[in-house]
Amino acid sequence: MNRSTQLTARRTGHPEPVRTSASPPFSGHGEIGRSGTAVYDPGPASRSLHLRAARVLHDNWTGTSTVPSRGLYPHQWSWDSAFIAIGLRHLSPLRAQVELETLLDAQWGDGRIPHIVFNPSVPLDAYFPSPDFWRSSTAGRAAGAPRTVQTSGIVQPPVHALAAWLVHVADPGLSRARGFLSRLYPRLAAWHRYLLHRRDLGGGGLASVVHPWEQGMDNAPAWDAPLSRVTPAPPRTFRRADLDHGAASDRPTDLDYGRYVALASDYRDREYVDGEGEFAVEDPAFNALLIASEYALARIAHELGATGTARQARAERLTAALVERLWDPAEGMFFCRDVRTGELIPERGVAGLVPLLLPALPREIADSLVRTLRGPHFGLGGATRLVPSYDLTGEAFDPHRYWRGPAWFNTNWMLERGLRLHGEQALAGSLRAALLDTAGESGFAEYVTPYSGKACGALGFSWTAALTLDLLHDHDHQHEPGPSLSAAQHVNDHVGEEIGKGAKGGDQV
Repeated sequence: MNRSTQLTARRTGHPEPVRTSASPPFSGHGEIGRSGTAVYDPGPASRSLHLRAARVLHDNWTGTSTVPSRGLYPHQWSWDSAFIAIGLRHLSPLRAQVELETLLDAQWGDGRIPHIVFNPSVPLDAYFPSPDFWRSSTAGRAAGAPRTVQTSGIVQPPVHALAAWLVHVADPGLSRARGFLSRLYPRLAAWHRYLLHRRDLGGGGLASVVHPWEQGMDNAPAWDAPLSRVTPAPPRTFRRADLDHGAASDRPTDLDYGRYVALASDYRDREYVDGEGEFAVEDPAFNALLIASEYALARIAHELGATGTARQARAERLTAALVERLWDPAEGMFFCRDVRTGELIPERGVAGLVPLLLPALPREIADSLVRTLRGPHFGLGGATRLVPSYDLTGEAFDPHRYWRGPAWFNTNWMLERGLRLHGEQALAGSLRAALLDTAGESGFAEYVTPYSGKACGALGFSWTAALTLDLLHDHDHQHEPGPSLSAAQHVNDHVGEEIGKGAKGGDQV
């Protein structure tokens, strides 16, 4: 099996279970493992972790989507939902499909998937910027914003096709019966066209982000230089609802927020036309996820009867462009490029390691990334418990402040997957064990300090719980310590017993 296949494949000797759309979402019923193979007992610790993670996703479910957290983030977020679906596929493939379908129902006519889909039942003052700030249905009319649902006007990293493929392979019978991939494929293709054409602001083939929120790592030090050109909005013009739910020392500063608001206001007032703002950056993680999703779209196309070869070729071309434009061989990692100045931004962030996800990455680059991961800047396997979001030795490092040092579960999940893809099984196994331990000990925290794993931000965070489930269930670890997917299905019976009535009631779609 080649590496591009490994990226999106679920490697298992077991036949895929076939369910119908009426299958109960949390029941499990042991349908995996009916082939007669021995079932590995995961033990009480893994059973407890599974149950606790499932409870988080149950509690954060709204009926059609999952909020990142009930207090701090009361709406649907784009890349959160993609990661959530990846975990939900192990509990309810149906609910995982609906998670992505709900998000894509809010797609704009120009192909963009907005970073927030607002819940109209949530008060406007519960989150800022709220729907009345973005004015999507009016300011976004020319770009094809939906009229019946309010959204933001910016985007987030394109994990969605990868998530859709993984959700499909969790239950291909259900997926085919519901036409899941055939309905999502044209929407995902339009999303990628938007990024590859409207957002190629640097002219080198890569997508640019036009706001730090788009890349997902809001206050990363890589944004400091390009943001310095932005005059911040006056503090009196906005109220930060995030500080009602989190410590100010853990969050972006007021100066950061003033610049975020100014950038977003300018983009809105230009009716969300791309290419004219002060901020435009090519980011390695954003583009690596776009490439990973191009590979997934190739698999989806093949599933639907096409060859998928054009998409695989595009993914390989994008990988070459990523290396050409953002790789720094002397530093052993990828850097962001400020499109307005044409210069690389010499800040070592976790975004520069995420391309380890890519199967066509040259061997010498993959090896160099692993050395950087293990070295003094990130400390994996030594100084740190999880990979920090920023250089441990950098002047801007802060182990508590959002993306300026804390470790996040989604980036560590991506790195664990990349390490396995490139043959670093021992290091991947150690990182997986640390992720599972830290998730449970931290109460499924939004992020943690990289040294001790102490919880920061919101607790009961959905993508932390979802990716914990994915690591617990992953077939690639069936011969390592921890539960196999077969065993985890039996844990679902306990989920059904403990929270099943509520989960099933809220899971009907």
